[in-house]
Amino acid sequence: MPLFVIPFPAIDPVLIHVGPLAIRWYALAYICGILIGWVYARAIIRSERLWGGKAPMTLADFDDFVLWVTLGIILGGRIGYVLFYNFPHYAAHPSEILQLWNGGMSFHGGFTGCVIAVILFAWTRRISILSLGDVTCAVGPIGLFLGRIANFINGELWGRPTDVPWAMIFPGGGPIPRHPSQLYEATLEGLVLLGVLALLIRLGALKRPGFIIGAFAVGYSIARITCELFREPDIQLGFLWGGLTMGQILSAPLLLAGLCFIAYSIRHPQTRHS
Repeated sequence: MPLFVIPFPAIDPVLIHVGPLAIRWYALAYICGILIGWVYARAIIRSERLWGGKAPMTLADFDDFVLWVTLGIILGGRIGYVLFYNFPHYAAHPSEILQLWNGGMSFHGGFTGCVIAVILFAWTRRISILSLGDVTCAVGPIGLFLGRIANFINGELWGRPTDVPWAMIFPGGGPIPRHPSQLYEATLEGLVLLGVLALLIRLGALKRPGFIIGAFAVGYSIARITCELFREPDIQLGFLWGGLTMGQILSAPLLLAGLCFIAYSIRHPQTRHS
């Protein structure tokens, strides 16, 4: 037991009640992530300097795309969680699949849903799939940061037992001090990754379609694999092959895919837009 334990700030998961409607921090994180990401994406598209000319999509294109990607993230995230993290439970209780308010979203499923949305939308609008994916990935860490903060507020997805000075005792984690792993993930998957991608964009990465997609995939995978070393595995899964967690296993192919995107974009001729 560490000498000092930081008390967990018991914040009500419900921000406000409006009649029978409960507005939760988790839902607010999704809403704010999408809105802030939309504003940032518009700024990226508007800057011809970042693209070396006119962007390969219009602001109106991205405005219309927001609904597509929102649906992709929500549907993909939920389906991914059901399939990878708790399939036996949902197979026995299929009516609970639609109960999003009870939590249960998978990043890797949400990312897959986002990829599908990008491909379908870009194909219907005849715009660059890679460039639309670059913009989407550039703003993605905003939602990841807010989502992990919401996980912390909810007191869920806590870390493994530890004696570090900043350990916390989470309401649902028993009397054992634990890593506040949600904050580690918010920092690495959110703030650090957002900063790295922003720097790459300023250095001209958007002129190499697919580079930001690859950098996002690689950066997120490294951050997630690292943070999983401090995060308690989902109770229904525990540790898997070789002591790995589901998050680490799912991040491995994403890491490889990211490296492939980076390699392709480096070999791809510099793209200029007029």
